[in-house]
Amino acid sequence: MATQLFVGSLPFKMTSDELQELFAEFGEVSSAKIINDRETGRSRGFGFVEFESDDEAQAAIKAMNGKDVDGRALTVNVARPREERR
Repeated sequence: MATQLFVGSLPFKMTSDELQELFAEFGEVSSAKIINDRETGRSRGFGFVEFESDDEAQAAIKAMNGKDVDGRALTVNVARPREERR
């Protein structure tokens, strides 16, 4: 079963392709997506990376959480399901 990770504190200039490259060393990345603002189209500074294997995802969390990328310390953890809005 695939495991999706939340990646926060990303550099605002980072692309989805660069995000995938950043995490590819830990295993098979099935998807990587930077979340953009609906109004401006600019990066919101976070994204999601999905791994095919839970072991690969855990290795990525262990190695990347707190890692400095372009002067920003990343926050990496297992993504929680989105809560319903009212």
